[in-house]
Amino acid sequence: MVLINVKVEKITQEAEGIRSFVLAKKGLFNLPAYSPGAHIDVHCGEGIIRQYSLCGDPADRRHLMIAVRQVAPSRGGSDLMHLAVEEGDRLEIGAPRNNFPLDETAAHSVLLAAGIGITPIIAMADRLHARGRSFALHYFSRAPEHTAFRTRLTQGGYSDKVSFHEGLDVLATGSTLDEILAYPISGGQVYMCGPGAFMDRAETSALAHWPASAVNLERFAAKPALAGAPTNPFIIELARRGVTLEVGADQTILDVLDANEIDAAFSCEQGVCGTCVTDVLSGTPEHRDSFLSLKQRSSGRMMCLCVSRAKGGKLVLDL
Repeated sequence: MVLINVKVEKITQEAEGIRSFVLAKKGLFNLPAYSPGAHIDVHCGEGIIRQYSLCGDPADRRHLMIAVRQVAPSRGGSDLMHLAVEEGDRLEIGAPRNNFPLDETAAHSVLLAAGIGITPIIAMADRLHARGRSFALHYFSRAPEHTAFRTRLTQGGYSDKVSFHEGLDVLATGSTLDEILAYPISGGQVYMCGPGAFMDRAETSALAHWPASAVNLERFAAKPALAGAPTNPFIIELARRGVTLEVGADQTILDVLDANEIDAAFSCEQGVCGTCVTDVLSGTPEHRDSFLSLKQRSSGRMMCLCVSRAKGGKLVLDL
């Protein structure tokens, strides 16, 4: 993987526990182009790599913007970004990748964000506004002080399309989502990003009214119920290498590949970033990720190596 060296040009406290970071490119070359919904790998230090959505202006090829929420307990990334990284520091990042693309031709887009999930959603709103497309943005947060980019959303050119839902309890959040999503629009699309409980409720409400092909989501972590499901051993055959390996009940496919010094791309190891998606040539995957769409899962032709397993005793992988 080719890494890009950037300088932390500006850090802004966007809300309680949320900071934005403007990353600047030095030298003669521009930063890679990206589209709304894209994210980058950030090498935070101490061997820690995390994925953060881009929330700046894609037309600005000299800067990238991300926002990071400090979480407790932290797996290391958010603490490093909040407590160790300062303006003027150098960081290494990967090229932008987009696993959450925006359909800019949709008749209408419903944008749903909760908490730090506003990061890819605000980039989508900026783009849709710039193109004169129809959309509505609904932002759920615990309180006004936890609402990131409030000034940008209230003073921008599309403030009339933004609704804030602050301080709602679980029941009120659910009923509000039902009201927002109750009337699907032909040719429309729904995009949602936020914490797990919000995503579960929003996805359920959206799929009750909208076709699955119109529901787009990005999660920050795999569903706990899937991540903690019982495991059984199985066999993987690596078609390109002609190698057969056993995956133990307490191992992931990535664990076994690493133990046998077989390279495979990976990043989050939680089933959310899509870096380790691999084609399945034979066998049935047991999907435990939160990345692949319903259509991709039903095809049975791909899987995330970091968390997913085999429903039967064997998988043949395109490796």
